[in-house]
Amino acid sequence: MHELIAAPYLDHHLLVQPGSPRAARLPVHRYEELRTTPDASAAPTWLADVARRAWETDLSDRRLGETVLVRSRSPYGYGRASYELNLGCNYDCEHCYLGLKQFVGLEWPERERLLHAIRDSGVLWLQLTGGEPMIDKLFPETYRLAYELGMMVEILTNGSRLAAPKNLALLTRLRPNRITLSLYGATAESYDGLTRRRGAYRMFVKGLDAAHEAGLPLDLALIITRHNAHEADQMRAFAGRYDLPYREYTHMSPTIYGGAETLAAQAPDHLADREPFNGCNAGHTFFHVDPHGMATICKVGRDEAIPLMTTGVEGLSRLGGIADSLMLRTGGCTGCQLSGTCRVCRPLAKVYQEAKAPLDRYCQHATTRN
Repeated sequence: MHELIAAPYLDHHLLVQPGSPRAARLPVHRYEELRTTPDASAAPTWLADVARRAWETDLSDRRLGETVLVRSRSPYGYGRASYELNLGCNYDCEHCYLGLKQFVGLEWPERERLLHAIRDSGVLWLQLTGGEPMIDKLFPETYRLAYELGMMVEILTNGSRLAAPKNLALLTRLRPNRITLSLYGATAESYDGLTRRRGAYRMFVKGLDAAHEAGLPLDLALIITRHNAHEADQMRAFAGRYDLPYREYTHMSPTIYGGAETLAAQAPDHLADREPFNGCNAGHTFFHVDPHGMATICKVGRDEAIPLMTTGVEGLSRLGGIADSLMLRTGGCTGCQLSGTCRVCRPLAKVYQEAKAPLDRYCQHATTRN
């Protein structure tokens, strides 16, 4: 199995190592050297020097083919993608934007084709999400193939299955780029209350402890809602005890089916001001795939989906144009005088509008009118 990946990434070339946040930029001629050198040849001296300095990896007396996976160029120009394995989950969180949480997804032959299409689009960083991806029956096979195809894999998880020996052994042997765990409270009372699952906090801590002890690359997503807002400082302290980086999420979104029921979980006093929206690479260098193999510009902008199981990777050539059309200020945003400083993209605004959400949840008109 490879220890390093050499790959085109957008307009340059990178050398990366699974499980490490570090990357080295490769000059074009060095990438071409790796691409054209026979696998049986010894690793070049310059490559061994970079591997030693960047990752303390020893490539001495190693064959190139057994240490470095060299990715081919893609005509599609994508660098990142997210893939929902399944919308099902073992939690029932009030704030979850997935709504119905149906257990549906591709079987292995189609999923294998999908992963190859994602790889062929140029994706180097792939996020596996759900639902809860680690309860998907094909999670091990999906993760293993994504890794073998030379993608740097991130897993978004609630952590409840991280301590399972099968999962822990797989992730320890084939290290992910990152595992992001959602933290729903600092105590069992608030955590179990938000997830509506007794024992959820205990399973989360067990999974976190097992992954932390195994030295896996972890960070936390602090989900702050009306159920746990009183524990916000404790949640930050929880991350500090494990010395883990974290990000806070306070804005709840309507469901992907247009329902507004999730907004009741929001803690209005904890809403953070978003930065003005200045454009996005969704649909151009990034895309999202749902459990049926439907590609969209992102997790929010799910209109005009491309059926990758039918079109193959070639279907992604339409995605940039779709992205541009979805970003136009239309509907309730047509002619808005504040569009230059708007804090949400048009697809997100549309989701809120269709759910008839209060303006103060997504639009600064709610504050400028006061």
